[in-house]
Amino acid sequence: MWSTAREIADGDLVIIWLTRDILQPLLVSAGKELNSRFGVYRHADLIGVPYGSKVGSRNGKGFIHVLRPTPELWTLALPHRTQILYLADIAFVTSWLDIKPGSKVIEAGTGSGSFSHSTARTIGPTGHLWSYEFHEARANKAKEEFTRHGLDGRVTLTHRNVCKDGFTVADTVDAVFLDLPAPWDAVPHAKAALRTDRPTRICCFSPCMEQVMRTVTALNDAGFTDISMYETLLRPHQVDVVPAPPSVAAVSAQLKRAEARREQKRLRQIAQAHRGTSTAKRKREDAEDAPPQPAHDAPVAAAAAGKRAKTAEGEATPAVATPGLKEEEPQPGEGEGGAGPTKVSLSKAFPEVRGHTSYLTFAVLLPASAYAEAESADASAVATPQAAA
Repeated sequence: MWSTAREIADGDLVIIWLTRDILQPLLVSAGKELNSRFGVYRHADLIGVPYGSKVGSRNGKGFIHVLRPTPELWTLALPHRTQILYLADIAFVTSWLDIKPGSKVIEAGTGSGSFSHSTARTIGPTGHLWSYEFHEARANKAKEEFTRHGLDGRVTLTHRNVCKDGFTVADTVDAVFLDLPAPWDAVPHAKAALRTDRPTRICCFSPCMEQVMRTVTALNDAGFTDISMYETLLRPHQVDVVPAPPSVAAVSAQLKRAEARREQKRLRQIAQAHRGTSTAKRKREDAEDAPPQPAHDAPVAAAAAGKRAKTAEGEATPAVATPGLKEEEPQPGEGEGGAGPTKVSLSKAFPEVRGHTSYLTFAVLLPASAYAEAESADASAVATPQAAA
């Protein structure tokens, strides 16, 4: 489909990985430049670089990754002309329709070509995909992409209204996929295109339940069996490795130590308040009992009194022990040095998921001989009790 060389060459299509949600297809052409929010990159600098490399910008501040195109990456990076199928639905449809190398498949509703690229890879060079698109401009654009990607040998694209005009093949294909506004109108034409010598399968992609009900009615009327409907929902998770949280015992011990420190501080404040009251009372009593000082000794006495007061106020208060409380040391395994895990893995679901899922209605068409045998068996089963009666 795309280049299988190890290095990027001039004219190759590459996928530029900017962020997890921003991918961009790029046709490498010497002489051109890629301008993005992460810097400027010359195409000439990409030529000769191995696929999957990390390439820095010209100013050295940004970087991008250049990847080899795959159907999965193309689905995320392709230019949207319509709503597309994403990998979750594509994989489920491919599995249920039993599409494999060598299969012959019909796709009605080419759109942006997301399902077409995945199917073309699955069927390989020995299979074939007939794709039909009602909108002429979209059909021409998709045909150009298939030719540029080397798929024109295994994909035949036709601009056609299959609901009205039917398909261009009959009694040929192994599976049919209908992504149409009114798939029930195309069910009879799909039956004519399916092979009659083996069991074949059909899938209809519908966004609302009313379409599903009308499609189921059309499938029943056309003789399809094993009709079932599914909805595919995707919930990707982001996993991060973070430091392990402390154990309950360690948190409890830490809270007890903090409470003990608060209690000790409270008792020290009470003791200091009592000591301050006693010092002030003693100073007043000393002042009343002291003999009068001469006038020239007043500054000296005042200085001495101030010095004594400062000394009394600045005396160290002995530590007050908190009765009944003692600081607990963390036990082995409870703190940082414990034997528990140092890191744990946490996951959270993405709040927004990129996708366009709808209801997938599947059915099986049995060969004409097997269908006739099943009908005769049912008729004989009904006739036997009547004969016995």
